[in-house]
Amino acid sequence: MHDDRSLVEARLKRVLDERVRPAVYPESVPLDVAVWHAPGEPVPVAEGLAAEPEPIEVGARWGAPWGTSWFRVTGTVPEAWAGKTVEALLDLGFDENMPGFQCEGLVYRPDGTPVKGLNPRNQWVRIGAPVEGGEQVRLHIEAASNPVILDYHPFLPTQLGDKETAGSEPQYKLARMDLAVLDEDVWQLVIDLEVLGELMAELPVESARRWDILRAVERALDALDLQDVNGTAARARARLTDVLAAPAVPSAHRISAVGHAHIDSAWLWPLRETVRKVARTTSNMTALIEDEPDFVFAMSQAQQWAWVKEHRPEVWARVKKAVAEGRFVPAGGMWVESDTNMPGSEAMARQFVHGKRFFLDEFGIENDEAWLPDTFGFAAGLPQIIKAAGSKWLLTQKISWSQTNKFPHHTFQWEGIDGTRIFTHFPPVDTYNCSMKGSEIAHAARNFKDKGVARHSLAPTGWGDGGGGTTREMIAKAARLRDLEGSATVVWETPDAFFRKAEAEYPDPPVWVGELYLELHRATLTSQAKTKQGNRRSEHLLREAELWAATAAVRTGFPYPYEELDRIWKTVLLHQFHDILPGSSIAWVHREARKTYEEVAEELTGIIRAAQRALAGDADGERILLFNATPHTRAGVPAGGVGTAETQGRTQVTPRPDGGHVLDNGLLRVEIDGRGLVVSVYDIEADRETIAPGAAANLLQLHPDFPNMWDAWDVDEFYRNTVTDLTDAEKVDESGEGVRVVRAFGSSRVTQRLSLAPGDKRLLFDTIVHWHETEKILKLAFPLDVHAERYASETQFGHFHRPTHTNTSWEAAKFEACNHRFVHLEEPGWGVAVVNDSTYGHDVTRTVRTDGDRGTTTTVRMSLLRAPRFPDPETDQGVHRFRHALVPGAGIGDAVREGWRINLPERQLFGDVDEVAPLVAVDHDAVVVTAVKLADDGSGDVVVRLHEAHGGRVRATLTAGFEVADVVATDLLERALPETPVYDGQHVALRLRPFELVTLRLRRAA
Repeated sequence: MHDDRSLVEARLKRVLDERVRPAVYPESVPLDVAVWHAPGEPVPVAEGLAAEPEPIEVGARWGAPWGTSWFRVTGTVPEAWAGKTVEALLDLGFDENMPGFQCEGLVYRPDGTPVKGLNPRNQWVRIGAPVEGGEQVRLHIEAASNPVILDYHPFLPTQLGDKETAGSEPQYKLARMDLAVLDEDVWQLVIDLEVLGELMAELPVESARRWDILRAVERALDALDLQDVNGTAARARARLTDVLAAPAVPSAHRISAVGHAHIDSAWLWPLRETVRKVARTTSNMTALIEDEPDFVFAMSQAQQWAWVKEHRPEVWARVKKAVAEGRFVPAGGMWVESDTNMPGSEAMARQFVHGKRFFLDEFGIENDEAWLPDTFGFAAGLPQIIKAAGSKWLLTQKISWSQTNKFPHHTFQWEGIDGTRIFTHFPPVDTYNCSMKGSEIAHAARNFKDKGVARHSLAPTGWGDGGGGTTREMIAKAARLRDLEGSATVVWETPDAFFRKAEAEYPDPPVWVGELYLELHRATLTSQAKTKQGNRRSEHLLREAELWAATAAVRTGFPYPYEELDRIWKTVLLHQFHDILPGSSIAWVHREARKTYEEVAEELTGIIRAAQRALAGDADGERILLFNATPHTRAGVPAGGVGTAETQGRTQVTPRPDGGHVLDNGLLRVEIDGRGLVVSVYDIEADRETIAPGAAANLLQLHPDFPNMWDAWDVDEFYRNTVTDLTDAEKVDESGEGVRVVRAFGSSRVTQRLSLAPGDKRLLFDTIVHWHETEKILKLAFPLDVHAERYASETQFGHFHRPTHTNTSWEAAKFEACNHRFVHLEEPGWGVAVVNDSTYGHDVTRTVRTDGDRGTTTTVRMSLLRAPRFPDPETDQGVHRFRHALVPGAGIGDAVREGWRINLPERQLFGDVDEVAPLVAVDHDAVVVTAVKLADDGSGDVVVRLHEAHGGRVRATLTAGFEVADVVATDLLERALPETPVYDGQHVALRLRPFELVTLRLRRAA
């Protein structure tokens, strides 16, 4: 049989493009248009509606970057159109890009009621179906002239990413403002032909079904008079009835379509614009729900729901109605779709606390799923956090982007560091912006890796990233694909319905243990250093504020700042969104983030000082009190307590015979050579050298950094091919109990202070970088004399081991990875930790020594700074400060302790008390208390969150420092669990598994 599919496909494409689609709107009349340009930031709706516009013609340019223009369109429906369906076609100057990456609009009625959003794939507003003729039309459009940042050449540096540098040149040309008749027969014919043409293209050449479709399409095109498409569309559709009615085979793959609009809370637009994006999308989706009885839409990110509630009450009313009907579904149970690699333990927990609580408070809905389609990989500590929040499922799509290794499952159990397993699904459609194209549906069915044991997958359906959501065309396609031979079947379902079916049909899925590492976007662990430092600092300030405010509340009656802490937590959680914290947003976003973090620090510091003052007593007191916010004893002061610090010995600083200096405090002897490099760190007690023979630590290394794609996101392995060791020093001189080193390179400058405090078994590196490089990455290297096949890096509520070797492609792909406060390596009986106060990206490599020594060198390198030019051309330019410490002889417990210590510096205050006992004390160092706070419900109960931190089983006792009536085990949301803690009136007996997370609620006695 002759394969003339290509001929039919060519014919179909031309007829659709040149005849059928243009005939969807056979008649039109222009609307009158006037515009008012808001002078600065967006104005309230009432102000925009009341403004007096000036006439503007189609074809005129409008819209300075990031501006807002209010268009008023008016007209009259012709009397001759009576009985027809009429729509307004409102094209602000859209191009063919996806919605959300250019100008957008929200249409209002004159009374301020929002109608729907406008974007390139959604340019229509229904006027009447049918109309009577003579209707007066008056609509207002709040149009955002957001510039195109991600253009056809997406990696070119641009100043458009900040309103302060974007200029005022109009960005867009008004394209079409008409009233038009919609020919529904032609519109339906377009969908018929698209669905069948796309399906035909996916079927194999020998398939009888493909030939059935091909001949039917030929008959339909033959029946269509190209000179009278509108008059013959129904006749053409009739030729397709039989092939569209043929049912799918019983074994067809089954797709649960979930209406979706992945809206980045910030990315190539600032936070304020996301508020409006959400309003546009939710307006569209609630309108679709009213028109389409089968359609279901799911929206995650409680923050975005809160924005609608706060800023668009009219839209919120429609959303609430649709939620009550079960059609508009709160999904995910997190405050935002956050990064999950970098947020600390408590922050990751609070993402679920605040997200789930919002949906419970507003709608009484409990989320069972975590919904993170676009997050850049998943830390190994996440499963037990999901479970501790009362959820049990996870959805993501992003792992399909991995460059090297294809993930072996689509539905599986994911096991975290403590053994918790979460039923997880990766949609095989490989996009969170499914548009119901035949190629997407066929790919999902072919790609699904669990055939034979499972047959369900999920397809998030709708335009996303910049919003937009599902369209009526997608819904029409899904209706035809509901039961169509040759295709997977498609049905609209909630995430909950999908997961229940998937779990039921696949009771024993495969298990994946450990992190879900994305083999892409590794540089997001380093880009925008100040954003990352702001996050880390905020997390620890929040710990201090909650700890000292709770302690002062119980001890002195200090007013606990519930509302302030709730608001600040939500601000910090918002900025953990997966394009803010990772550093992949435009300059405007990070400029605002820096300011926000400064405000957060100022407010939290005020709370901390007020609470500490309440505890310290008279400010004229003569005692110097140490406040220990770490979860370990420090300088003789217990964890979470207040006392006077123990005095330590002293550190000797002496000249080194070959140049440089020697630091010695009786625990460590450190040699710093004339280049300011550390050539020896000798553990005196262990009689052991830390630095590899012939190597030097504190080595700053500079690499070129020009990835193949996605500048702010990616670092490609070939960056290692070229390296410059920064060994030249302008100054190496004594500075107190340490050494100061000054270096210059390129246009940049580094000043370091290396210090060894009395009584400390750690060498501290305080690094200030004046960074003015472009497309470079700066690393800080520690070559260690440790033979280890694996190393530990801290993650949420524990740590995770990665190999130091590259035996397989999976291991080799992890050439840049995430840690929190520490990286730890050890041989049996002796180890080394490298701890930090704000860096996340790092690499660990092994090399065989060639100097006659048969050992291996294991080098830990911390990633300090990058200088990508897209999307922020000035990324990281300026002054930065980093603190690291090298801890020789460290076991994993030492790594944990020192990681906390470097992130929570001592606070001292004059007062007149001898000490303040901690609210709770734990008698085992392996049990780390991550939070002490008052219960969120205002009851005054004390909530304590803790976990086993060393990776082993432990028995310990928690002792309350106040009178307790009862102790209850709770989930993260502070709701009672069935487990009953063993409590004797003052002590709680703890028996913890490795890395087990526990939350206890201590009810205060009356």
